[in-house]
Amino acid sequence: MIPRLDETAIKLAPSILSADVARLAEQVGEAEQGGADRIHVDVMDGHFVPNLTFGPVIVKWLRPVTRLPLEVHLMIDNPDQFLEAFAEAGANTLIVHQEGGIHLNRTVQQIKALGRRAGVAINPATPAGMLEEILPDLDLVLVMTVNPGFGGQRFLAGTLPKIRTIRQMIDSLGTNCELEVDGGIDHKTAPLVVEAGARVLVAGFSIYGATDGVAAAMDRLRDLGGVR
Repeated sequence: MIPRLDETAIKLAPSILSADVARLAEQVGEAEQGGADRIHVDVMDGHFVPNLTFGPVIVKWLRPVTRLPLEVHLMIDNPDQFLEAFAEAGANTLIVHQEGGIHLNRTVQQIKALGRRAGVAINPATPAGMLEEILPDLDLVLVMTVNPGFGGQRFLAGTLPKIRTIRQMIDSLGTNCELEVDGGIDHKTAPLVVEAGARVLVAGFSIYGATDGVAAAMDRLRDLGGVR
């Protein structure tokens, strides 16, 4: 059996979706200096979600800017055609959506063949059971706690039971698969998702929109998550 992750090790993944793109290098540096564990890059294609964001060139540009792992969240249709490009650009983890492709197992195996960590995200309306077959092959599960497409949305409390269910599924397997949440994570919702079993918190607006700075915002989330 693979050793279980430290249950108290809450990790933070600032999302550059809410960063000031004109100051992106500076803001990623602030996150790194403030103790971020990884940088979350949201990729949107205007089809799977109603928004357009970043491509492989941004990941390639970010790679020499930070020593932190780069986590690329592919909110796109048919992600297979872009996996190699993002891997070559410097992504450490590639996250695809359960709803975004036809052959999920093939996609996950392709990510692993590229030497990258494989994650699968599920939307708020997707039941936890849709992960049952693929879960043993995953390094990370990302539960969307808002409908994907835009930053700064209100947290959907109805996703909490699903987080608990997936936590139980991971624990039953005894794997080191991480349970991550993304959407509406702030000082009010961080304690809720941690109590439900999440161990990685993606946060954008609550970090980069904080009036007292990036480092203070991350400290606040760690405090609320129960880890100092």
